[in-house]
Amino acid sequence: MPPLSRRERVFFMSQQPKPIRVVTIGGGTGQFTLLSALKTLPNIEATAIVSMADSGGSSGRLRDELGALPPGDVLKALLALSELPEEVVRDLLLHRFSEGTLRDHNAGNMLLTMLAQYTENFLTGVRGFSEILRVRGTVLPVTLGSITLRAELENGAVIVGETNIDVPKHDAALRIRRVWLEPNASALPEAIAAIREADCLFIGPGDLYTSILPVLLVHGIREAISETRAKKAYICNIMTKAGETHGFRASDFVRVIEECLRLTLDIVICNTGTPLAKTLSRYEHESAALVEPDLPGSRGARNILGADLMSAGELARHDHKKLGALLKRALQP
Repeated sequence: MPPLSRRERVFFMSQQPKPIRVVTIGGGTGQFTLLSALKTLPNIEATAIVSMADSGGSSGRLRDELGALPPGDVLKALLALSELPEEVVRDLLLHRFSEGTLRDHNAGNMLLTMLAQYTENFLTGVRGFSEILRVRGTVLPVTLGSITLRAELENGAVIVGETNIDVPKHDAALRIRRVWLEPNASALPEAIAAIREADCLFIGPGDLYTSILPVLLVHGIREAISETRAKKAYICNIMTKAGETHGFRASDFVRVIEECLRLTLDIVICNTGTPLAKTLSRYEHESAALVEPDLPGSRGARNILGADLMSAGELARHDHKKLGALLKRALQP
């Protein structure tokens, strides 16, 4: 068969559906689940914008010992979008050393940090790791600046560091009054461009004050979100978290996001399912409770999408296939 002419190639390409440009905002396990759900949908061009405020565990030690940017949340996003077999990308790269000076580090964090040091640029290291993992999509750190998350509690106390907020040593029932970044670095230009050019933004799920707001508060992100024509969707958590969202209902999560962004969301996705009794009992020991979906139907300018999004496991987490079905609805014109 003779090769296609230029006119034939242009015609053929014009018949292909234009990919839907989706940007996700967050970090940790929540963004991993969201990206896993998006990967099940056709014709998606995904860009994950990832928090860089992590200060605990392996990421925190790499920050303290090597002056490296925290790789943990970026690694999870890369693994979620990887086309390699799951037993390779998850079991191998998330395996943690159990002895010696490398104890509690995982292979993925070490490799990403090594690539960043070798290329003398964290973003270049992320791009290189993306090629190694055959990532379908783009993963971007929200900033290349070194930032520290701070929180003021309702009693006036100030907590320094993401891990000290995430794993509270203070009274976990105290509400957080506000959070901020010191210093507040500028957002990565590629992240700003991705938001402005997106068709849809998905914020969350994930820890409200330690995974999501540390992205939204980086200088330039809120401005880009206010300027983009993309639909703005928030995926609410299934469970509350001690030290962050104790006693929160779905409306409380939405209120905090909208106050931070200074705008009204277009779509809110809520879980309406209930975990098993033994699962709820397990979370009660962690002072966590099921988030009440108190946003039924459509309210004001928001389109509320609710469904049983519970996974079948013992943890109260989103099932990525069930979530994918609601994401598909949210992406419809």
